[in-house]
Amino acid sequence: MTIEEMRRRKKELGYSYEQIAELSGLPLGTVQKVLGGVTKSPRYDTLKALEGVFGNKMDMMIREARAAYMTELEYEKSRQGGYTLDDYFALPEEKHAELIDGVFYDMAAPNSVHQAFVGQVYRKLADYIDKKGGSCVPMSSPLDVQLDCDEKTMVQPDVMVVCDRGKFRRGVVYGAPDLVVEVLSRSTRRKDMMLKLSKYEAAGVREYWLVDPDKRKVIVYDFESDLNVRLYDFTQKVPVGIFRSKCVIDFQKIYEAVSFLYDEES
Repeated sequence: MTIEEMRRRKKELGYSYEQIAELSGLPLGTVQKVLGGVTKSPRYDTLKALEGVFGNKMDMMIREARAAYMTELEYEKSRQGGYTLDDYFALPEEKHAELIDGVFYDMAAPNSVHQAFVGQVYRKLADYIDKKGGSCVPMSSPLDVQLDCDEKTMVQPDVMVVCDRGKFRRGVVYGAPDLVVEVLSRSTRRKDMMLKLSKYEAAGVREYWLVDPDKRKVIVYDFESDLNVRLYDFTQKVPVGIFRSKCVIDFQKIYEAVSFLYDEES
């Protein structure tokens, strides 16, 4: 995708430079210079990050999958959001994807930083629940969640807490978890911050966290409260709303425990 094509897509989508920076994970100044034509030869990884915002990554996935195992009929179904859980369960074992409103979204293998945050957040939640003897169940990916209780959506949150044990059916969570935590990466940032945000709220998730290891921030959406968005950095402790803020996760300690992995990923 050329810079000019990106400018056209920016205008079509109505994105601000700030939104593009947030979705791409790039510094605001870099985005402004590239799209403004100041930087004449942007770095390859910068262009790829911008393409992740403006490019139709779903079309790319469909083309690849079509060549591998899709029939013409299946290809048309994917374009129209016509996939169902039958198609989801028929995916090859090596193909990892989420199904949202009848459309497949590829799930790239997570890096070590991502997995470290997933493990740490899960452990903190599990330790609190065990200590209090609560009935809520903490789980981490991969675990299927039939979010809308229909045949067109199946997601795999990074971390979740389910307090209604009746929602576990045949190895799947049927309905909305109480708490969902997604750890952002470049490949999932746009989906987690936009598509999944609206899906989780509509499905009845009570609380949604977005953990951003790159920017070292946590965004908390408390869907049960009028003041439903709070921003924390990794120097702060983040209270868990579904537990009436009695459970608090110290992200400073988590970061200190996993920070050595940042060097390996650079």
